[in-house]
Amino acid sequence: MLIAVASKSGTEIDQHFGHAEQFRIFKYRNGDPLQVDEVTVEKYCSFDPEHPFRHSQLNGILEALKDCQAVVTAMIGDLPKQELEKHGFKVINAHGPITPALKLAHDAVCDGSKCGGRTEQCAHK
Repeated sequence: MLIAVASKSGTEIDQHFGHAEQFRIFKYRNGDPLQVDEVTVEKYCSFDPEHPFRHSQLNGILEALKDCQAVVTAMIGDLPKQELEKHGFKVINAHGPITPALKLAHDAVCDGSKCGGRTEQCAHK
């Protein structure tokens, strides 16, 4: 299963979705996380006090994360969260080390079968 993480440090969940200019992509399988990519995006937040919906920025992020099943971020606004969920992403708000947050995201998505496109039963269930 592929999970996108908004992290500047690479070890902590330390970025708001709207401030992220990159997402680290982790492959999570059998409790073993492995960073497999890092994608650069145009940040969603414009720091506009009225927070208009920014379609082109969100569409770029959706495209960059299209192979992921979940997005882990320190914080996300209601509108971008709803849009991500509408496009099939599980959105997880978390703080602290990445590894426990990846397990949380995995467990929120995986029902024990065909986890992340695999045909065998997932080990965590």
